[in-house]
Amino acid sequence: MAKKVVPSKSRFDNGKFLFTSESVTMGHPDKVSDHISDAILDAMLAQDPKSRVACETMVTTGLVVVAGEITSKAIVDVPTIVRQTIKEIGYTDPEMGFDYENCAVMVTLDKQSPDISQGVTEGAGLHKEQGAGDQGLMFGYACRETPALMPMPIQLAHAITTQLRKMRQSKKLPWLRPDGKSQVTVEYENNKPKRIHTIVVATQHSPSIAYKSLRKQIIDKVVMPVLPKRLVDKNIIIHVNPTGRFVVGGPKGDCGLTGRKIIVDTYGGRGSHGGGAFSGKDPTKVDRTASYMARYIAKNIVAAGLADACEVQLSYAIGVAKPVSVLINTEGTAKISEEKLSLIVQELFPLTPKAMINYLKLARPIFAQTSYGGHFGRNGADFTWEKTDMVAKLQKAAGLKPKSGK
Repeated sequence: MAKKVVPSKSRFDNGKFLFTSESVTMGHPDKVSDHISDAILDAMLAQDPKSRVACETMVTTGLVVVAGEITSKAIVDVPTIVRQTIKEIGYTDPEMGFDYENCAVMVTLDKQSPDISQGVTEGAGLHKEQGAGDQGLMFGYACRETPALMPMPIQLAHAITTQLRKMRQSKKLPWLRPDGKSQVTVEYENNKPKRIHTIVVATQHSPSIAYKSLRKQIIDKVVMPVLPKRLVDKNIIIHVNPTGRFVVGGPKGDCGLTGRKIIVDTYGGRGSHGGGAFSGKDPTKVDRTASYMARYIAKNIVAAGLADACEVQLSYAIGVAKPVSVLINTEGTAKISEEKLSLIVQELFPLTPKAMINYLKLARPIFAQTSYGGHFGRNGADFTWEKTDMVAKLQKAAGLKPKSGK
């Protein structure tokens, strides 16, 4: 007689586990590439809101390569934008091995494929409506772990890299250089953050600073000011520049590419990811726009009290306006059935490319600021997908007492 197999318990069954997320600074080579691509996109949209942009950037020692497909009425000096962006990031000193004045800029841009264009241009393809620019699946996520309704590990990781940027740009830590990373591990109990377990910070620096002084200043002026005090105890582990030295960095230290930090850009590994990057893509690309809409939907569902956590999946076919599928997953926390929640979402939220662009006001030059610090959990009027202005409508549709949103 065959032995009965008993399924092993998941480490999540008792709600006790560690979860880690990372962030990178605006001077990380991949983020330099993202920033350049989005700066070029913004320049195109500023002159022509209907620009079709798929801009890819590579940076390495002394060289920037800009490639991709762009169809626009805009007339843009790409090399000048590249150099200005690099300057704003902070690569201004030739000693770093990469700087805005001395790097070579190679531009190789083509027009958007007419076969793709006819599927995106309203009335030009098989379908009359403006269709999706590609097939694919996109996810949005929200949960109650932070006021921004973001998972705590990625939100704290972004807080550290943001603080690194502020300390560098204000010259309060004048020895800081643009490249850097953070990593935050949170200990959960009963599926809620209990304490911060480990912090890792790797920051580029000038050779003049001694390691002991660097470590102390990073802990005192970068790490501790942004951590929730209630989650910090004497057992917290903090690693600062664990190799002992990080002078060579940026594009001199590593080649950077647009779209290589998709987990940093989203939820730090929580929820799912469809694989599509954001930076350098105009709003007709559902990789970007549908991901923003999915976050907007998920955040409003959680803010409305309809679930404690929510993941929204949208999928599209190239040239087709309406989504192929809409899936709501609340990790078992929904106050109503997920099936009903999905129907409510499809009734209340615009999900075609044209409608999403108009609703979220995406045909504007707002994207360079999204290329660092994450695309979600952000403040600011331009981050329209972070508003919680659908709370009352969701509560009414679900049969709950309406409450006002922001």
